[in-house]
Amino acid sequence: MKRQNQSSVIEFILLGFSNFPELQQQLFVVFLIIYLVTLIGNAIIIAIISLDQRLHVPMYLFLQNLSVVDMSISAVIIPEMLVVFSTEKTPISFMSCFAQMYFILFFGGTECFLLGAMAYDRYAAICHPLSYPVIMNKSTFMKFVLFSWGLGFMLGTVQTSWVSSFPFCGPNEINHISCETPAVLELACSDTFLFEIYAFTGTVLIILVPFLLILLSYVRILFAILKMPSNTGRQKAFSTCASHLTSVTLFYGTANMTYLQPKNSYSPDTKKLISLSYSLLTPMLNPLIYSFRNSEMKRALMKLWRRKVDLHTF
Repeated sequence: MKRQNQSSVIEFILLGFSNFPELQQQLFVVFLIIYLVTLIGNAIIIAIISLDQRLHVPMYLFLQNLSVVDMSISAVIIPEMLVVFSTEKTPISFMSCFAQMYFILFFGGTECFLLGAMAYDRYAAICHPLSYPVIMNKSTFMKFVLFSWGLGFMLGTVQTSWVSSFPFCGPNEINHISCETPAVLELACSDTFLFEIYAFTGTVLIILVPFLLILLSYVRILFAILKMPSNTGRQKAFSTCASHLTSVTLFYGTANMTYLQPKNSYSPDTKKLISLSYSLLTPMLNPLIYSFRNSEMKRALMKLWRRKVDLHTF
């Protein structure tokens, strides 16, 4: 990153929802609840999978990684939002803003690829059940996980370094809930056309391509499910895939609306609401729509709960 003295802006102001001053206290309470539910729900998922050996299989280990990402991205965004709601104007230093941008890109990119890997895992399990242990062995699983985290790291590093190199000479008010790339880029004082071409191309590769591959996997899965002779087997496969597909649609659908649309497609308030969908609501809902509907997760949770009760009894 270039030094701050090359730019006249040494701090930014996050506006959040400051145009609704009468709602600041209510919004503080709402987002505090969202944060706590997100942390508790994903922490439970991580703990259940860590403690139950029967869940140490790719499907649930992918889910454990997803929960780590969801907790992390919430921790990057929501605490700063709570500060914004509790004060009239919230300054955030130049470096802190770009650090937040980096982690949003890092964890967001990682989630994109993890969801794609999870779709492939379901495809292999349903379409090739007999050869699944060979297809999704420990080595393949680790490659998928390292690939997801590694590409998230590269995305955050390249994009944040490039955006931070632009001069920022004022104004310094970010009309958004966080230091996301599109919102910060609007304040740059130089031509950003080349970066916008790179960002659009990168977004297509990082968001749209995995999303299309996921859809292709689910088309194959759908045909495989329809060929199953057992109604019970079809219902179980549909249940597992429907949960994951719901999570994918929530995340990719709203992320595409932010990063694949022209600058002036939406009003600032609409952009904030769209950003909330994939960066805050999806991490909160993932444990509910993807995990706690799963019978094996429920059994593992009840087993841990009974063990805790037994320990307290003795």
